[in-house]
Amino acid sequence: MKKILSVVSGLALSASFILSACGGTEQSSSNGAGGEGTAKTIKVAHYFAEDHPQNVALKEKFKKIVEEESNGSLKVNIFPNSTLGAEKEFYDGVRNGTIEMGIPGLIMQADIPKMAVPEWPFLFEDFDHVKAVLNGPIGEELTADLEKEHGVKPLAWSANGFRMFSANKPIQSMDDFQGLRIRMPNIPNYIELGKLLGANVTPLPISEVFTALEQQVVDGQDNPIATLRASGWYEVQSDVLESKHMFSPNIYIINSTFWNSLSKEQQEIIERASKEAAEYEFELLEKSYEEDKKFLEEQGITFTDPSEGFSAEMEKAVQPLYDEIFETYDWAEDLVERIKAEAD
Repeated sequence: MKKILSVVSGLALSASFILSACGGTEQSSSNGAGGEGTAKTIKVAHYFAEDHPQNVALKEKFKKIVEEESNGSLKVNIFPNSTLGAEKEFYDGVRNGTIEMGIPGLIMQADIPKMAVPEWPFLFEDFDHVKAVLNGPIGEELTADLEKEHGVKPLAWSANGFRMFSANKPIQSMDDFQGLRIRMPNIPNYIELGKLLGANVTPLPISEVFTALEQQVVDGQDNPIATLRASGWYEVQSDVLESKHMFSPNIYIINSTFWNSLSKEQQEIIERASKEAAEYEFELLEKSYEEDKKFLEEQGITFTDPSEGFSAEMEKAVQPLYDEIFETYDWAEDLVERIKAEAD
């Protein structure tokens, strides 16, 4: 009899170990928003450095709000700096549910064309224009197919910022783009934009940019200067062209299956926290521009503010990209007109 009891006890212990290893929740004494006595953990992945406004907003707003307002029924673990993989890897992780949340750029635009719109060149005038568009009906229109097509629910638009070219030499005219080896994201519109300006484009994940610049595989890259500072690329660059050739947003997304497993109260908390964190990140990024510029100048970076003529030449050079877009999508020209009208 003792032998039988010993075997049964051993099997029970093994089963308990397996369940605890495979489970997606943590034991908790909380009777919070979930009301189930267990805490659900939300892994949030992104590619920004730890001191970038994106990560700061996640720590100071999103994590704090979610954990406090859910009374511990939700836990938030943030994974910055491509810890859970480069953008494509962590985006796929959110799609398949191995990662609950992510803050990618617009990597999904290959399958969902309207998600490319915010990154069309020279489309936005300033941060207020961006927020008016993305936080209004047009922003909802752009994300309308995301959950249906990719199984991720959009929660809030946040900001990467206005993109500028950094390089290991000055860019002061269209001639300076000729033959310049520029790293850009592996997204068709980016690549075409770089080529139309006259550069030789090398697509690379953001996690590989520093090494490529350091080893002079590429001469430069394009990103907002907050990223240039936070990622340390100023150590291997000398110049920035304040081209503001494109606005680059990010978007808070959550796996739809995980979202549907939450209580309505938990969903409301996450959605509210996402919007507050994204709004805070916009503020941090906008306010940090002059501080970032001053820091970079102190590190030896020279800034070039393009003349009106140079800016006009860049816009003219990329017009064929718009011609191709308008020919491909019957909704595109009207959408561009509505976006530009929001600036009035």
